[in-house]
Amino acid sequence: MKRSPFAVVLAAVVAFSTIARAQGGAQGAQTVLTLDQALQYALDHYPTVRAALEQVNASAANVSAAKAAYLPRFDALWQTNRATANNIFGQLLPQSVLPSISGPVLPSASGQGVWGNAAGGLLSWEPVDFGLRSATVREAEAGVVRARAEEGLTRLAVQNAVGGAFLVVVSAQQALGAAEADVRRREVLARAAHTLADNQLRPGAEASRADAELAAARTRVIRAQEDVTLGRTTLARMLGMPDVSVRVNTARLLDAVPATGAAAPAAPHPLVQSEQAAVDLARAREAILTKTDRPRLYLQSSISARGSGANPDGVFDGGADGLTLERANWAAGVQVVFPNLFDFSSLRARQAAADALTRAERARYDEAVLTVTSQQRAADAMVEAARAIAQNTPIQLAAAQQSEGQARARYDAGLAGIIEVAEAQNLLAGAEYQDAAARVDVWRALLTKAVALGNLASLVDLLRTPGVQ
Repeated sequence: MKRSPFAVVLAAVVAFSTIARAQGGAQGAQTVLTLDQALQYALDHYPTVRAALEQVNASAANVSAAKAAYLPRFDALWQTNRATANNIFGQLLPQSVLPSISGPVLPSASGQGVWGNAAGGLLSWEPVDFGLRSATVREAEAGVVRARAEEGLTRLAVQNAVGGAFLVVVSAQQALGAAEADVRRREVLARAAHTLADNQLRPGAEASRADAELAAARTRVIRAQEDVTLGRTTLARMLGMPDVSVRVNTARLLDAVPATGAAAPAAPHPLVQSEQAAVDLARAREAILTKTDRPRLYLQSSISARGSGANPDGVFDGGADGLTLERANWAAGVQVVFPNLFDFSSLRARQAAADALTRAERARYDEAVLTVTSQQRAADAMVEAARAIAQNTPIQLAAAQQSEGQARARYDAGLAGIIEVAEAQNLLAGAEYQDAAARVDVWRALLTKAVALGNLASLVDLLRTPGVQ
């Protein structure tokens, strides 16, 4: 896939109480999973999937926040303070440092403090914005679509990783089984070679060759056991269960190869959906910039009241005078806010940047379509080849079994040497593994095709089909 959540693959084992079992001792707890159960467990518990779902929830909340801009705004204030009342004639440019003061200039300055208070409310509503708020809502909605597409892509990546790790364990177990069967055959051959050599019916070199072949076979078993352990460890990590021994249930998985593959879903591939959502989101952001240079109309009304312990004649009331609201005012009107007249250059640059980003997302969308198309074609070729190999390996296995049996018969009759039998057993061991691995490769190819199609639902249906799971 083009993108990967660099992840892969967890919190309550309760959902699997019917398929999990705990064992004591050195091995600790164990969990046995089939392939479809492992895929579902990853979707339900892997942290990356949960994070993607919460991202969808956050994007949906952003839509509600954007729609809230259509509601009127009411700001209320209450203030009580004690301060001096000295004023001076003249005006100041707008600033945020000096506190504002109202009233006439007093006859003389004084450092005496008096009480003052104010209360009021401002109701403001923007009935007309020339499309700015609707564009903002569309951007938020595009963000939801993008988050959902990313969630689908994350789910697909997680399932792909878990499915691949599961099949690696299955393949390693098949290699271990073939290696163990090879050891058993070579043990029989070694005992026969030693018996013949002890009775001076065969040279001692043949017994030594049989021992060497047996030792090499046992080494392959050790390495196969290591591969199984490492594969289970990797699968447990991807499932988010590093402290649990995960074992795979291959019941009926390798007994038959499904006659049909994964069906193409009706919806586009999640990668294509994600890139299309990215294009739509870029267009929505571009649309916002086209509406930011328009005036904004506000309907406003306010009510306020003030009180002060200072009088226009310069006399200051004492005590608690000034804590009451002495004068009230109301106002209603229309306010039109025009954009910054000198912002056209910056706005033009931002619009050019947004347009470039939209074109970039379109290019990524085209690349995603090419990627998905090539992956689907490659997956079809993999499935076809895997099926053909799975049909051919039984023939290879039968011939190898016949060859090994004939070589043993010739050896027992004294017509063949130990090397011929050893080569026949090597051929049989390889054929046994290739026959088992061929069926695993069919499922691996079907997994690849399902991922290329963008939906593993049809693959899970195949796994749950009686006689195929």
